[in-house]
Amino acid sequence: MRALVVYAHPCPESFTAAIRDRALASLAAAGHEMRLIDLYAEGFDPVLSPDERRAYYVPGANEAGREDHHAALCWAEALAFVYPTWWYGPPAMIKGWLDRVWVPHATFRLPEGLKPLGRVLTGIRLLIVITPMGSPRWHWWLVGMPGRRALFAGLAPLCAPRCRKLWLAHYGMDRSTPVSREAFLSEVDRRLRGLALR
Repeated sequence: MRALVVYAHPCPESFTAAIRDRALASLAAAGHEMRLIDLYAEGFDPVLSPDERRAYYVPGANEAGREDHHAALCWAEALAFVYPTWWYGPPAMIKGWLDRVWVPHATFRLPEGLKPLGRVLTGIRLLIVITPMGSPRWHWWLVGMPGRRALFAGLAPLCAPRCRKLWLAHYGMDRSTPVSREAFLSEVDRRLRGLALR
């Protein structure tokens, strides 16, 4: 399986960085091919500029400067996000990546008449999100699981039909312990080593 990992955290010593490292090691141990997009490390600018907004619907022009990210998406069979959940959703860096990279024609077809958005990235058959969050599970559920809903409900219809989804979250990070964090890393390892595209 070809897995593209999109990672976002500003601090290299973070627990999210430990999750990234464990995820990459687990995918490699299972024999999967990997590519990593580390948004902070590459200095990705999440801000959609006025010129980019004006060219948003123009094929080709809306991909300028992000061709490598589009090529990676076309290469991928699995797309994994590793990020911290802040304010119940992904960091601004992830949202900006979606704004600037998931553009019409390159990643989806615009609706025509009564037809919905069309799929372009049909090679992506698995979406994965791995995230630590401060909230306990019950509170995150109470506010509507916005981060999970935005990524899974928003991106899955643009990928392969019947695209599978895997959500792994360390809830209650504000009260986490070394034991709870290691248990979560072990769960990440177990789940990713067991991945297969059916």
